Amino acid sequence: MLAQEINYQLDNHVRMVEIIKQEIRETAHLTDIEELPPDIEQALQKVPRHQFVNEELAAFAYFNEALPIGSGQTISQPFIVAVMTALIQPQKEHKVLEIGTGSGYQAAILGQLVKEVYTIEVIPELSLTAQRHFNECQYRNIFPLIGNGNAGWSEYAPYDGILVTAACEKVPQALIDQLSLNGRMVIPLGSQDKTQMLTLITKDQEGHIHEKPLFPVAFVPFTCGD
Repeated sequence: MLAQEINYQLDNHVRMVEIIKQEIRETAHLTDIEELPPDIEQALQKVPRHQFVNEELAAFAYFNEALPIGSGQTISQPFIVAVMTALIQPQKEHKVLEIGTGSGYQAAILGQLVKEVYTIEVIPELSLTAQRHFNECQYRNIFPLIGNGNAGWSEYAPYDGILVTAACEKVPQALIDQLSLNGRMVIPLGSQDKTQMLTLITKDQEGHIHEKPLFPVAFVPFTCGD
């Protein structure tokens, strides 16, 4: 990049994080997240979002909006990435499962915050592109899989947190089973032609499941069910 382009990206990157912090405060009454946690803010500042979008869209990488990444999929709006990350309350020792790798940006953010990230993508081209991004950025704690996320990834379960980045009519039972005790899952519930609600799923110490709808969202559809 030319120096002028680099400065433009840096300015927009800083502005993006400030907008996210503002939106986190404005939605606190819905999410119970009063402020963007400092470790998540640092992760958002560190991960180069422009490396996870198509080259022709790099100028828009730090706008607070979703962008197309091919195959009918999108890279999520940065605010959504931030709030979904905050909702699972990531810790350094955690192991997290992501359903829907997409461009790899959400996994890259998680990789700054937790011990291990396991991420599944059903579209091979997207998964391979994301893997290239991970290698270019030297992210070594993100483990991708090409496959249908409906069944989760039982080999490495249970997971302290699970993020689903496509809309489901209901929560896949396999993901509930693979969530650890005291674990947290964030998933958009609903169909593409109806209202989708970003939903927090928690499993308590006794294994009971609790579901809390948060706010309306719009995600690409994902085939879920038993």
